[in-house]
Amino acid sequence: MTSFSLAPPAAEPRLPVAQRSLALLKTVPALAPRYAGHDKLLTLDDVAAVPPLRKDDLNVALAHLRPKAQQGATWLFQSGGSTGAPKVGYAPTGFYMQGVWDHWKALDRDDVFVNAWGAGRMWGAHFLAAAYADLAGSQVIALGSVTADEYADWLSFFDARQVTAIGGTPSVLRLWFANARSAGRKLPHLRKVLWLGEAWHSALDEDIAEVAPHAQRWGMFGSTETWVVGTNSPRCPADSFHTLPEQLVHVGDDELLDFTTLNPEMLNPVLRYQTGDAGEFADCPCGGGRVMRVLGRRDSVVQVRGLGLHVDDVIARAEREPGVSRAQVVITEQRGRAATVELLLLAAGGFGEQGAQRLRQDLLASTFTLSTAFLHDPQSFQVRITDSLITNERTGKTAGFVLREQQ
Repeated sequence: MTSFSLAPPAAEPRLPVAQRSLALLKTVPALAPRYAGHDKLLTLDDVAAVPPLRKDDLNVALAHLRPKAQQGATWLFQSGGSTGAPKVGYAPTGFYMQGVWDHWKALDRDDVFVNAWGAGRMWGAHFLAAAYADLAGSQVIALGSVTADEYADWLSFFDARQVTAIGGTPSVLRLWFANARSAGRKLPHLRKVLWLGEAWHSALDEDIAEVAPHAQRWGMFGSTETWVVGTNSPRCPADSFHTLPEQLVHVGDDELLDFTTLNPEMLNPVLRYQTGDAGEFADCPCGGGRVMRVLGRRDSVVQVRGLGLHVDDVIARAEREPGVSRAQVVITEQRGRAATVELLLLAAGGFGEQGAQRLRQDLLASTFTLSTAFLHDPQSFQVRITDSLITNERTGKTAGFVLREQQ
């Protein structure tokens, strides 16, 4: 029995949209052979039988198809770029947010909303959030990039304008709330924290409780290829999302999630598209029915000298250290081979160089890939305390894993 977010009576009347995506993908010369023998998508079993579409596949398809919106502008956005090569996604004006608004009321007309997702640089989240705020009728403060010495002035402005809501990636939100907390600033009117683009981080809960004790989180899950797939409310766990009726989610092999659009306006031919996320279906404690619980990424295993390094495990081990607030793995390659692995740490509270070296020895002793790959040159694995992690300037995301090429 296959596992889908929608039951057959809800999903199958919408499958002509998936049929259209299949027809489009069959016109792509590089992809057409894989769809041989798949002609009709009449049932969920038919969908489950279609081969999954991966990131590189969709990039090939979009380069060939170059979709255009039926009305208004066609927006091109860049996705990826944090842990892999950038991909391109397409969307019409409005960014499919009407369907989100119909099922998720995170903002309203009384809100003063700070849109802190990065604007421009071909990332869609800022524009998506603006379209949602437009449907809600909120007042909007749209921010560009903010330098370290500007936080204090902006926080004063937010307080003066009685800001009630702020949205951004968890990486960006952590900067706002950490700066406010360290400066002793409060945002007494803030009630809502919207997020999209990364997993929620528990450190945010601590900072928000100090800075804006009445604020609650409202999350969206999706990608620039799928657009918003699901949402959650303050009563839902941070890793659980109620999926939208125009998004068909399937749990496949190894718990990998794949997504099929049922929205006739969708420009990307999303048919069993895999983002690399794993998940399962569960009952939500909010009482609102079944949700998609995201278990993490299955593409966080990277090759280091022929061995698989579980980046998420290394980061989780580092962030359990008292005083370590965030960790990032940086792999530097020469001619396709890992030359060095660095574990960067944002640390405070007495965690210093001795703690970093102790953690390094612990990881070398307990992590098979590190101990084996660097058996003859252990100095090529280092743990380093830093003032800032490597961030994607376009999106504001701080990935757990960064790959650098060295000439």
